[in-house]
Amino acid sequence: QVQLEESGGGLVQAGGSLRLSCAASGLTFGRYAMGWYRQAPGKERELVAAISSGGSTSQADSVRGRFTISRENAKNTLYLQMNSLKPEDTAVYYCAAAAVLGRNRVLTSANAYTYWGQGTQVTVSS
Repeated sequence: QVQLEESGGGLVQAGGSLRLSCAASGLTFGRYAMGWYRQAPGKERELVAAISSGGSTSQADSVRGRFTISRENAKNTLYLQMNSLKPEDTAVYYCAAAAVLGRNRVLTSANAYTYWGQGTQVTVSS
């Protein structure tokens, strides 16, 4: 079965950096579009960044220039490099996957994703 396992979350001071990883198994990773979402307490889940199977990317305005999504197909792993973290970045971060046709198709709607990880907590202190 498909499994997505996030890691790399933790507590960091404002201005610091973290790198999240999402290890995927049970799927042909290179054929899947991937995304990072986050959900803060009392708020809806929101897109952070997404990447096509071929490496095209999209980021939310709130993280553009600070966060970078990438993937390493040989290792079945998705990454989110987070720099210049702010307290408002505090949330549970989830990775998501969906099989797609076309290597440049970036999925930005949560409803488009089939598989989700359990999430990893990121806390940014001021």
